[in-house]
Amino acid sequence: MTPAASLNFRRSLLASALTLALAACGGGGSSTPTPVTGAASSEAPTANVAEEAQTPELPEPAAKARDVIFVGNNWEGMVDVIDRDSYARLGRINGIPDQQEREAAIASNPEDLLFFQGIRLLIGEGNHQYVDDMYSSNDGRLLIVSRPSYADVVGIDIASGEIEWRFEVDGYRSDHMAVSPDGTQVAVSASTGNVVHILDVETGAELKRFPSGDSPHENIYSKDGDRIYHASIGTVYTPLDSKLIGDLTDALLGQNLLDATKGERVFQVVDADSMDIIKKLDLAADLEAAGYGDLSTAVRPMAHTADDRYFYFQLSFLHGFIEYDLEEEKVLRLAELPDLTNGLPRELYVNDSAHHGIALSADDKTLCVAGTMSDYVALVDRQTFEYTLKEGVGEKPYWVTTSKDGEHCYVSWSGTDQMSIFNYASGQEVARVDVGDHPQRIREGRVPEAWVEDQGSMFLP
Repeated sequence: MTPAASLNFRRSLLASALTLALAACGGGGSSTPTPVTGAASSEAPTANVAEEAQTPELPEPAAKARDVIFVGNNWEGMVDVIDRDSYARLGRINGIPDQQEREAAIASNPEDLLFFQGIRLLIGEGNHQYVDDMYSSNDGRLLIVSRPSYADVVGIDIASGEIEWRFEVDGYRSDHMAVSPDGTQVAVSASTGNVVHILDVETGAELKRFPSGDSPHENIYSKDGDRIYHASIGTVYTPLDSKLIGDLTDALLGQNLLDATKGERVFQVVDADSMDIIKKLDLAADLEAAGYGDLSTAVRPMAHTADDRYFYFQLSFLHGFIEYDLEEEKVLRLAELPDLTNGLPRELYVNDSAHHGIALSADDKTLCVAGTMSDYVALVDRQTFEYTLKEGVGEKPYWVTTSKDGEHCYVSWSGTDQMSIFNYASGQEVARVDVGDHPQRIREGRVPEAWVEDQGSMFLP
């Protein structure tokens, strides 16, 4: 048996064990969240207290703060800090300063240890997932970090590097986040808890929550902050993805029996105040109506136009994306981009992602797309879907973010540990920066100017 086949076999066995464990314990974790403010606090607020919690008054921006780009290195646990204007790497923030304490606690609990190792083998490609997503507070004082393998979110004081607050998500894994436009709240997906928590940025207290499907994933706030666009992606870590068997059962029985093993996949629009589900798409029916019934219904990263009407959804296994009219609730077009995987079986795609990362320029003219399994970035004209491929730059692009000025897209190359900055108008790569091990999420934010000065002669690997 080859090393790759052996790894896949071990992953399959562990996937089955985890699936049984999840079924036995209802998705894992407590139904009551446990926010922790400070190292000495362990009391969880009641649901009523959490719901009635008041958002503190937004602090004034720090007098001296630097606009920066944060790059989260998932497998390393470090966050690289890059100057937004010069693209010089300024320093690094440790996203897991409590590593010894956390992993000792996990090792003492057999159930937690099972999922800790399961995340490493199934989702982390043999690595623990230490930093998934991060945002800074408006004043640049705190860095909010979701840490999948620790099933938590922490607020790290950037100046001291110490954890100011910690919130444990429902279940066993935290994932993507989104920050509200006013910077006071952060939404975090709890992968096995099937819920999205809304936390206070300053204190880490849970303010509210809303339910999701299996494996809650992407969250995006509308520009006015009134809505949250949310998608769950199903059980992407299971090995039951064989297209050959799926096509066979579809031909014989009229349905792909293996598709049901991927769990509940939803896209929904949520009222950011009341947490009511305003809209929930029947994407399977919409795809079927548009003639694309063979596509997965798992919405991965997404982008949308400035008026929040037209959405661009990446789907599991799809080399490309679909255009969706949220007002009319229908699929408009399919953008097919090159499959350069040389026939790689789709069950070997990283967490079902043929592509993972899409963003739109501020003028709504150009999409920047990460061709994850094909090692390219595509710049796509939104009107015609004509594209230009950027090949030979790096390996396994795993996230795309548009800069706040709307003129550039940031791309993380998780396979070659770099990030690129592409100019939307020219299509050129204007900078490339070395970062840490397996970069994924990229976000703009702020850090104290004093912190930058303290980096001084710090050695940056």
